Amino acid sequence: MSPSAKEVFPSTIGLLPFALRNELETSPAEELLKVIGELSMQAELPGYLEDLARIEWRLYQIRTSTCPDTASVSQIEINPTLHLIEVDWHPLLPLLEGEQAVPESSPRILAIWRHPHSAEIRKAVLHERELLALKVVAEQLDPRDVAKEAQAPVGTIDFALEQAVFRGLLLRPPSTLRRKVESFSAPQDIPGKYLQAEVFTLQWHITHRCDLHCRHCYDRSTRSDVDLQRGIGILDQLRDFCVERHVVGQVSFSGGNPFLHPQFLQLYRAAHDRNLNVAILGNPVSEDRLDHLLRIARPAFYQVSLEGLQRHNDLIRGPGNFDSVLNFLDLLKRKGIYSMVMLTLTRGNLGQVLELAEQLRDRVDLFTYNRLAMVGEGANLESPHPEEYRTFVRRYLKAKTSNPALALKDSLINIELEERNLELFGGCTGFGCGAAFNFVSLLPDGEVHACRKFPSPIGNIHQRSLEEIYVSEAAQAYRGGCTECNPCRLRPVCGGCLAVAYGWGVDPLKVKDPACFLKGRNLSASK
Repeated sequence: MSPSAKEVFPSTIGLLPFALRNELETSPAEELLKVIGELSMQAELPGYLEDLARIEWRLYQIRTSTCPDTASVSQIEINPTLHLIEVDWHPLLPLLEGEQAVPESSPRILAIWRHPHSAEIRKAVLHERELLALKVVAEQLDPRDVAKEAQAPVGTIDFALEQAVFRGLLLRPPSTLRRKVESFSAPQDIPGKYLQAEVFTLQWHITHRCDLHCRHCYDRSTRSDVDLQRGIGILDQLRDFCVERHVVGQVSFSGGNPFLHPQFLQLYRAAHDRNLNVAILGNPVSEDRLDHLLRIARPAFYQVSLEGLQRHNDLIRGPGNFDSVLNFLDLLKRKGIYSMVMLTLTRGNLGQVLELAEQLRDRVDLFTYNRLAMVGEGANLESPHPEEYRTFVRRYLKAKTSNPALALKDSLINIELEERNLELFGGCTGFGCGAAFNFVSLLPDGEVHACRKFPSPIGNIHQRSLEEIYVSEAAQAYRGGCTECNPCRLRPVCGGCLAVAYGWGVDPLKVKDPACFLKGRNLSASK
C-alpha cells in the first residue's frame, strides 16, 4: 500500500498554503512530489519546497531500510544506505526539525544515511573532505596517488577516509588484530573488546641518547640514532601495516630522550603527515622546544616519569629532576597538552606512591605505575613481593575513589577487582599483556621487541617488514603469553607482566608472574 503524503512529507506539508495542504496530505506520496515540482516551476510555491520534499522522500526510504552490517565487509566501501542529494537551496535541514529558516539559492550536496553502529539516521551537508573520501572509494583510487596529485601528505587523504568511516559514510572491515579465542581455555564468553584491537602502537626509541642516568634503566647499550631516511621508510611501513589491518596507527616517540635526536622534529612531522597519532615518552624540555612541536601537531599525550617523593626520585633520576618534572607538568597544562606521569614501582617506593599522587592530583591528567622489571640496571632494585603488592593494590584502589588523576594499568589489579565483584578493566594495554599484539617496541638500530622492558626480540625492521615480523613465530609466542596463565579466567585482561617475570629469573612464556596473588585458588572456577 502506497504511503500518504502526510506520512512521508510532514515538514513539506506543514509549509504549504492551507488549502493546498488539505488537498494533498491524504494523497499518495508520489503525487505530492509531482505537484510540488510543477508548482515550483510555475513559481506558485517557494523553490526550496521541491528540494525539501526530495529530502523527505529519501528519509522515508532510509527509515524502511536495514542497518548495514560491517562484519561482512571485506574492503572499505560506501555505506549502502547513503543517498546524496544535490539541492539548490540552503539551509534546508533546520526545516526538518521544525526550526525557523529562510533558505536562499545556494547549491549544496546533502547526505542522508543510516549509521552502521548506532542505526541512527544521519543527515548533513557534505564538504570537500567527505566528498573526496567518497570519490577515493567509489573510484578505487590509491590514497598515495591522490595525495601526490594534490601535492599533499598521504595522511590528509587517510584522515578524510578515517573521518568518513567514523561518521558512517564509509564502511571499513573489522580490525584484523584479533586474539585467538582458543588461547584462553577457561573463559566461555570473552567480551569482544578484549579480543580485537582498534589501535596499533609503535613505541619507537629513535635514540639512546639521554640527559638522565636512572638507576633502574632497562637498557644503557650504545646504539646509533635511527637514520632520517630509514626512519621515514619505517613510518611508511607502519602506515601501510595499519591501513591493511584496518586499525588506527600510533607512534609513541621515546629514547633515551627523543628530543636529543637531531632530526626528531622531521620524524615527528613525517609521522603526522601519515595520519599516525603521535605521542611523547620523554623528559622535560624547554617551552621553546615544546612550541616547535606544537607547530607541527599537538601530541596525543606527553608522558614523563617520577619515582616517588622528591628525595627518593632524585636519588633514582638525578638531583633536581623532581622540581623539573613538576614545573614541566605546569607548562604542559598551560599549553593544553594531555599529561601523564609514570612511576616504576619498587619495594623502595611502595609507601610513597599515594602521597605523590596527592601532590600531582591537580597538576597531571593521569598518574599510574608499572612494576619494576629487574632488567639491566633495574636489577639493582627489587620488584614488590606478592603479599605486599596486594596490600598496596588495596590502598591504591581506595585512593583512586577520591583522586581523579589515579589510573589503572597493571593487569594484576584485576585479581582484587574480581574479589570485590567490581568491574574489571583491560589490563596493561587494554588486552592484558599486549606484547606483540597491539604494540611492539622498535630500537634505534632496527631491532623490534615484543616489549621494551625486557629482551624480547622478534626481528629487525631493516631485514624484514613489520608485517612479516608481526606474523612471525617469535611474535606469536610473546602474543600468546605465559602458558601457565592460559587456564585462568582472568587471562583475557591479565596474563601478568612478562617483563617482571623475566626479571625474577623465570621463563616468562612458561611461568606466571611471581607477583601474582591469585595463588592457591582454582583458576578456572566460576565466580
